[in-house]
Amino acid sequence: MSNSFGKAFKITTWGESHGDAVGVVIDGCPPGLPITLEDIQKELDRRKPGQSEISTQRKEGDKAEILSGVFEGVSLGTPISISVWNSDARGKDYEHMKSVYRPSHADYTYQAKYGVRNWKGGGRASARETIGRVAAGAIAKKFLFKEYGTEIFAFVKRISDIESNVNHKDVTAETIESNIARCPDKDAAAAMIEAVKTARKNGDSLGGVVEAFATNVPVGIGEPVFDKLDAELAKAMLSLPACKGFEIGSGFDGTYSTGSQHNDSFYMSEGTVRTKTNNSGGIQGGISNGESIVLRAGFKPTATIMSSQDTVDVFGNDVELQGRGRHDPCVLPRAVPIVESMFALVLCDHAIRHRGQTGK
Repeated sequence: MSNSFGKAFKITTWGESHGDAVGVVIDGCPPGLPITLEDIQKELDRRKPGQSEISTQRKEGDKAEILSGVFEGVSLGTPISISVWNSDARGKDYEHMKSVYRPSHADYTYQAKYGVRNWKGGGRASARETIGRVAAGAIAKKFLFKEYGTEIFAFVKRISDIESNVNHKDVTAETIESNIARCPDKDAAAAMIEAVKTARKNGDSLGGVVEAFATNVPVGIGEPVFDKLDAELAKAMLSLPACKGFEIGSGFDGTYSTGSQHNDSFYMSEGTVRTKTNNSGGIQGGISNGESIVLRAGFKPTATIMSSQDTVDVFGNDVELQGRGRHDPCVLPRAVPIVESMFALVLCDHAIRHRGQTGK
C-alpha cells in the first residue's frame, strides 16, 4: 500500500496532522542493533516545529515513544513501533475552510479520490506525517554507520535565488547546524534568513533546494532496471511533501556536457577502483560505485500563505480564501533532516537486500 516504503527494511507511517498521534512501524530491522530513544529524539528535534523564528510556530515537543521491537537497548528483529503524540493540534483553525479547496494543496485531489477527507490541516498530506520517516531514518542511519561507516548529510543549498557556493566536500554536521537556515555558508545563510522573514511579513512563502550526500557507501548496492538505486532515491525524495524536483550527480547541468567531458574515468588507488570525477553521483547502472552519492531535492514554496487567494468550494462557488494557522514560510530548513532520513532508508533497505543476495 502507499503508506509503506521499502522491501527488506520496510516502514509504514500512520496518523494525521491534527489527529491524536503520528508514528511509524518498522519491519525488517536486523536484531542486535543498539537503539536508544536519544538516537531517535535527536533527529526529531531537528525536524520539529517551533524551533526558530523562520519556522512554523506550532509548539510540539515531538517526544517519541518506542512501543515495541527494542529490548534492553537493542533491536529484537521484530517490528519496531514508534509513536509521537500531538499536543498542539488546533483543528478549529481550519473550520472556516473545511468546504474550500486550498490552492496547491491536496484538498481537491483527496476528495476526488476518496470521497472524504480530513479537513483539519493537511491530514495525511501534511508534512507532520514525516515524523515517522525521521524516526525510522534515525535507526537506518545507525545501521549504516555501524555496518559500513556510512554517513549522510543534507543542507540548504538554495532558498529562492540565494545560493550557497560551498562544496559538499567541505560541509560538516557542525556547519549545517551552525544557523537556523541549515546552510553551511554563513553569508548566504544570513541572506536566506532575511528573505524568509520578508516573505512571512508579506504573507508569502519561498522554495529552494536541499543538497545531500552520503560517504563511505559500500560498492554494489542497488538493483538493475526498475529498482535502480538512483530511481529509488528519486522516488523517496519526490514522495516528500512539497518536493517537486530531483537531481543526482551532475543532474541537469550534465546535459550541457559532451560525453568526453562528462564520463568518470576509472583509476586504481591502493587496490580499489575509484573514479577521477563524480558526475555520476556515486551510482552507475543503478548500482553504487563506492564514490559519495550526491543528490539534490527541489521544494516548492509553501502552499499555505497568509495572503488572500481565489479558489472554489466543494459546491463549485467562487471563494476568496484568507489563510490562517501556523505554517512554515519556507520548508527548506526543516526539510534537511527529512531528506537525510529518506536517503538513509533507501540505502539501508538496499544494503540489507544486497546481503540477502550476496551474503556480504
